[in-house]
Amino acid sequence: MKPRLAIVAAVASNGVIGGDNRLLWRISSDLKRFRALTTGKPMIMGRKTFVSIGKPLPGRQTIVLTRDPSWAHPGVETAASLDAALAAGATAAARMGADEIVIAGGADLYAQTLGLADRLHITEVDLAPPGDAHFPPIDRTRWRETAREAHSPGPNDEAAFTFVDYASG
Repeated sequence: MKPRLAIVAAVASNGVIGGDNRLLWRISSDLKRFRALTTGKPMIMGRKTFVSIGKPLPGRQTIVLTRDPSWAHPGVETAASLDAALAAGATAAARMGADEIVIAGGADLYAQTLGLADRLHITEVDLAPPGDAHFPPIDRTRWRETAREAHSPGPNDEAAFTFVDYASG
C-alpha cells in the first residue's frame, strides 16, 4: 500500500514560516504536536531546514533533499531529487510500518509537494512577523478542512495558535 503524503507546517497569519533559516516564534505546544505527528514516520525536509534543526530527530527517519552531492550528515539519508526523496520515504515507511510520509519544510519543498499531498497539518500562528520564507497559498477548492482547534498561548507559547487539519478532495 502506498503511504499517504502529509505536510506539517506552522504558518503565521501573513504566510511567513521563517526568516534567516530559523523559526520566528517559540510555541512549545506546536513542537509537541509536531513530535506526535511525525514520530515513527519518514520525514522529508530540505537541507536548509535540516541545518536549522541541526540533528536527526529521534524516532523518525530523516531524508534530506539537497542539490549538493557532497553534503552528508550522520544518521540522515540524502536525496538529489523530489522523486528520489519520495521513493526513499516510501521504502522507509514500509520498513517502519508507517502509513504516512511527512514533508517538514522548507518553503520550496512545501511548494513542490502541496499538489501531491493527501493531508495538511497546519498550525496557524497568531503573529505576522517579517520573514523570508512563506507557505504557499492553500487552494480551498482542493482542500477540505477536517479539524480546527483554537488555543490561547500556554506558559511556553509566544502566541495564540490554531491547529487545522485538511484532507485533499
